[in-house]
Amino acid sequence: MSDDALAERVRSHLAKLYPGADLDALVPAAIAAAGIDASTPEPPAQRWTSSDAVLISYGDSVIDGERPPLQVLDELVAKHLAPVISVVHVLPFNPYSSDRGFSVIDYDAVDPALGTWDDLDALGRSVDLMADLVCNHASSQSAWFQQFLADTEPGRSFFMTAAVDADVSSVVRPRNLPLLHPYETAAGTRHAWCTFSADQVDLDYRNPDVLLAMIRVLDRYVSHGARFVRLDAVAYLWKELGTSCIHLPETHEVIRLWHTLLAARAPEVCIVTETNVPSEENLSYFGNRDEAHMIYNFSLPPLIVDALLSGRADRLRSWMMQMPPAPPGCTYLNFLASHDGIGVRPAEGLLSDDEISLLVGCAEDAGGLHGTYDAPGGPRPYELNVSLWDLLEPAQFVCAHAIMFGVEGIPAVWINSLLTQSNDRESADRSGVRRDITRARVHLEDAVDVLADETSPRGRASSELLRLLEIRSDQPAFDPGATQFTLQLGPDLFAFWRQSRDRTQSIFAVHNCTADHTQLDLHTLNLITTDNWRDLISGTQLHPGQATIDLEPYQSVWITNA
Repeated sequence: MSDDALAERVRSHLAKLYPGADLDALVPAAIAAAGIDASTPEPPAQRWTSSDAVLISYGDSVIDGERPPLQVLDELVAKHLAPVISVVHVLPFNPYSSDRGFSVIDYDAVDPALGTWDDLDALGRSVDLMADLVCNHASSQSAWFQQFLADTEPGRSFFMTAAVDADVSSVVRPRNLPLLHPYETAAGTRHAWCTFSADQVDLDYRNPDVLLAMIRVLDRYVSHGARFVRLDAVAYLWKELGTSCIHLPETHEVIRLWHTLLAARAPEVCIVTETNVPSEENLSYFGNRDEAHMIYNFSLPPLIVDALLSGRADRLRSWMMQMPPAPPGCTYLNFLASHDGIGVRPAEGLLSDDEISLLVGCAEDAGGLHGTYDAPGGPRPYELNVSLWDLLEPAQFVCAHAIMFGVEGIPAVWINSLLTQSNDRESADRSGVRRDITRARVHLEDAVDVLADETSPRGRASSELLRLLEIRSDQPAFDPGATQFTLQLGPDLFAFWRQSRDRTQSIFAVHNCTADHTQLDLHTLNLITTDNWRDLISGTQLHPGQATIDLEPYQSVWITNA
């Protein structure tokens, strides 16, 4: 893209966001903030392959009590998880005041409790790095907000405010706390907009200086090696009174602008949108291949859990049959659990209210908790805060991951799931933060012991997840862009067919979602002949003329011709 073409494209984005603004000044300011020089690098021939897998972790999820946690995480990944893990998503690593990092005080710094920029750079040399751009809000302890309180620039106009009696009844929120919070400022009492908490004050993107400031943060992350940038809570970015303040056109336009700037600055960098909303709304963030390169597959976790706990795959199958393939150059980020637990709002319309309530009950029976959000009819379940290891039996736990590893997209594993950690109810009770139940810090020695232990259920499960990822990494049919078809094999089995881009490899992934033994009729797979077909997971070769495969409870098979 030429300089003129880039400037014109940036101008078109900014004109939609700021009609009447001085675009002659704003356009070059945005390009400069993004760190774009005169030359545009060549885009990668291929952004991802079947060998890509993501580890989701806090910077201090693994500790040893002596070294900076980022160095400890680097050692765990480099010595024990590579090359199976190719990407590490380090959750917010800036200094923060609350919400375990998602209330950023200083975007220019790495939290000293985690390490330094050099430690983050070193991790980025071991694996690809995914960084969180906490773009919707900033900490009430940030310099910007202190300027807001002092009524000085630039922060005085950096935050969204509204009159205390403003009608905000149509605003969609993931929390049931007050939306407007009063703060005493040098200019008098002002009511700041707080989508998440009073410590997380929403930035006002109607001010173009806020946009420029966040573009500079984006550039800083890219300069330190981030190949993936996760846009946290981006659905709420732009607010207008009288609207739902979620998924507004201006929000999509900001993402398109960032997409354009990254394509010129570092075309290998991928935008990942975090939008924990029902499936159709989530899919909108692909845009016209000009917004997110990757979206979280938020409906997948509750549907997989539902299938395994109910012993019925029909809801999961029906959803997957309706899911469109990701647009060319885009893909899904698949996961089962994360630092936020297991979201159930994305299952709305896919599971009935009673079925969602059953999931909530199962989480509570497993020693977990759950959160709610405000809806017009009253509070509704928002997420399950429970260890996946405690929620599922060991065989179910492995089967759930086998499903997730096989479907279209890139798999992401929460570090506490990989290390088969149980509920940390003590931490949640002590902090009063229900999400802390799945965020236990693990000592490096204990983490290594789990990964090396072949005798305990925990160790065997961890080893099996890594083994499945290793098998997956060599299969062209598991490439994120490979063809996928959902198969109809009855209520007990969840199955799909993946075919490589060059059509040379097929994999039939079949999963027994029940506690019973069952048989897979090979004729239903249309193999034509069973010669030269085998199960990648067990290593079993199919015999010529073989008609069936016996499946153990919760067993998975990846049957391939290659």
